[in-house]
Amino acid sequence: MSLFPRSFSVIMTALAPLTSPADWKPVEGSMLTPWASQVSPETAWKECPRPLLERGEWTNLNGLWDYAITPRDALEVERWAGSILVPFCPESALSGVGRLVEPTEALWYRRDLPPPVAGKRSLLHFEALDYEATIWVNRREIGRHKGGHTPFTLDLTDALATETNELIVRVHDATGGYQLHGKQRLENRSIWYTRVTGIWQTVWLEHVPERHIAGLSFESDLDSGTIRVTPELAGPIGEEATVRVAAFFGTGEIAAAKGRGTLPLVIADPRLWSPSEPNLYDLGIELLDGSGDVIDAVRSYTAFRELGKVRDADGHWHFTLNRKPLFHWGPLDQGWWPDGLLTPPTDEAMRAEIEFLKAAGFNMIRKHIKVEPRRYYTHCDRIGMLIWQDQVSSGYGGGKDHPHGSSPPWTRMQADPADAIWPDEAHDQWVIEYRRMVAHLRLHPCIAVWIPFNEAWGQHRTLEIGRMAGSADPTRPVNIASGGNFWPVGQIADHHAYPDPDFPVDDDRFDDFIKVVGEFGGHGWLVKGHLWNEERENWGYGGLPGDIDEWKERYARSIDRLRTLRRKGIAAGVYTQTTDVEVEINGLLTYDRIPKVDPRWLREQSNRLLDPVDGQTN
Repeated sequence: MSLFPRSFSVIMTALAPLTSPADWKPVEGSMLTPWASQVSPETAWKECPRPLLERGEWTNLNGLWDYAITPRDALEVERWAGSILVPFCPESALSGVGRLVEPTEALWYRRDLPPPVAGKRSLLHFEALDYEATIWVNRREIGRHKGGHTPFTLDLTDALATETNELIVRVHDATGGYQLHGKQRLENRSIWYTRVTGIWQTVWLEHVPERHIAGLSFESDLDSGTIRVTPELAGPIGEEATVRVAAFFGTGEIAAAKGRGTLPLVIADPRLWSPSEPNLYDLGIELLDGSGDVIDAVRSYTAFRELGKVRDADGHWHFTLNRKPLFHWGPLDQGWWPDGLLTPPTDEAMRAEIEFLKAAGFNMIRKHIKVEPRRYYTHCDRIGMLIWQDQVSSGYGGGKDHPHGSSPPWTRMQADPADAIWPDEAHDQWVIEYRRMVAHLRLHPCIAVWIPFNEAWGQHRTLEIGRMAGSADPTRPVNIASGGNFWPVGQIADHHAYPDPDFPVDDDRFDDFIKVVGEFGGHGWLVKGHLWNEERENWGYGGLPGDIDEWKERYARSIDRLRTLRRKGIAAGVYTQTTDVEVEINGLLTYDRIPKVDPRWLREQSNRLLDPVDGQTN
């Protein structure tokens, strides 16, 4: 068996639904995107959920599951309420349920699983489940998980019976307290959105050999043209087993190495990755026994690219990509959908949004208070889009949803910053979830900046967390508090200003930091027939314009002011935002993803901003 290039065949098994697909339909009266018509129990998110470690065979568990909602302290389900379309949460239209789950309740799921495969381990993968879950197979507890935004895996081999197997999942989601839930709120309003409970990304099953490839890590060296691949192996590997890795560009193998530990692939004339040229190298990895026979095989990809910073002639710091200055320009992106909430309706819909932003001339997206499905980042890798990745926050403090004092007073860029006081247990969980996010996404070339805090939401132990974030991934800059309370840690000083961009450029406290405008704009425009709720107050920053021409004037004015700031040393700008979300109507797209303005006009504005200045290129 030879290592496979990108075109290798994937065998994906889909199990029969528990109930007739004819029983499912989106919740009536809901706003839907153009892709909602493509969603069905047979088609719901069938793409491979893990492109950076992909096997040739796997089983997709999305589709119709039984569900029930009980009081939180219920120990079992007396009666199942009906079917829910996984991976859409019950609050969403595409789940077919359309019901809020309260903090006083528990959400339950049930479905069948296939029988075990002799000589293989059965691994159950949840890509994301919000927030605390207990999982049983054949009434035997196989695991618990706490955290709503990154994948987890359970080995259920020993719990599987010969033929029929039952999977039950119980979920509780408080959507409050110190829990990291981001922009979800028990009461959605203003910049806070409808809550999400339970499974909201793909659930899938792998049967892997006892000895198998469990993970990968990569490093690329521009000077030597070397990709270093380190496989993580699981099971009774033995001293005789070896690993062979190969790199492909196009359809041809261009380098290979064999051995154990870290394996170097030397690439002649390496092609670098950037937004303008998103070159990727496909990888094939095989685990071989002592006779050279293949035990396990996966495919992946990586890139040559290097992030850094440089001072200009006036002493201002700028981002570099592959040792050249690059102005980061992109939208704030909430990642919320009217029909799926946190879950995009389809993979195609998710990709189309990135392609719209690329056509509009952006080279970066700030992913705001959300971790997307892995395929989102793969699309950014392939399309060529940098990502500033936020940590999911605990929300803004106070009120009935959050403990008093869980967020400090928002002092912005003042000289005497404030921090909240968090209990050790809550802080430790914050760190666990941050480290999971970094481990989950670190191999994607598109990830350019980590953002632990936003606008003082849950901001605590800032210096400690800044140092932790720097050590968790020393290859990327840390923007410790986007628009929040500035502390001298990390590499970036970030100011938010609405509606037009601004920054205290004369404050010498920021001289050793890359200075950015992490949010501005938010110019609202109301598109009739595409409002989430016409009866509630729809709003944008600075009031709504009289017509689209006035909106364009406001947008162009903000670009002019950002151009001026760029000449004063500002290294990045983030425009609010990609889409309308619920009653926020400050998007470049409506909530149901209809463009408000031609992306070609937006590209003209982007080009004006990105024209080279002071030695910077884009």
